[in-house]
Amino acid sequence: VYYWECKGYTPLFPRILGHEASGIVESVGEGVNDLKPGDHVLPIFTGECKECRHCLSEESNNMCELLRINCDRGVMLADGKTRFSINGKPIYHFVGTSTFSQYTVVHVGQVAKISPTAPLDKVCPISCGICTGFGATVNVAKPKKGQTVAVFGLGAVGLAAAEGARVCGASRIIAVDVNPRRFEEAKRFGITEFVNPKDYDKPVQEVIVEMTGGGVDR
Repeated sequence: VYYWECKGYTPLFPRILGHEASGIVESVGEGVNDLKPGDHVLPIFTGECKECRHCLSEESNNMCELLRINCDRGVMLADGKTRFSINGKPIYHFVGTSTFSQYTVVHVGQVAKISPTAPLDKVCPISCGICTGFGATVNVAKPKKGQTVAVFGLGAVGLAAAEGARVCGASRIIAVDVNPRRFEEAKRFGITEFVNPKDYDKPVQEVIVEMTGGGVDR
């Protein structure tokens, strides 16, 4: 809805929105050697060319110079044209994925091959929400075993961040969310404590500082 309402970027319509999906490769273009028809894949809106300095870096490989997220681009990089149309008129792409479609066309660097045994109706969030939260914890925050972590928001990204903290061995993983019904489910992802900012008359960060005797490590 954020992009549909054109908040924060240049309006470009008509276009096919959508950034999470799973699918099966129908065909590949010239020069594509690491994918073949029949492969199961996840489209990813922050792609990797695997050649630029960011792709070759352990610290910034999500900032590919060629395929980093660009909400204003509505065409393919190779020729500056769209691959969608209706009645001869172009329909534009969205963040290189355009997943709200039965078929889509993407740059090879914006697809990740997955196991053919993975259920396609369940793995869609891995293409964005899960890898975003899990990766932010494991690759950026990097909590050490026994440290404490606070996670703000228990949506797909927050739950994945909690899972990352659990995998890293965090001793306390404190969730902050205004919906208390999410707490029970969040326990399965490693959350040990829950804080609802609505239950306090002071900033939630002060609550966390008091709970932890000075604040969390991450």
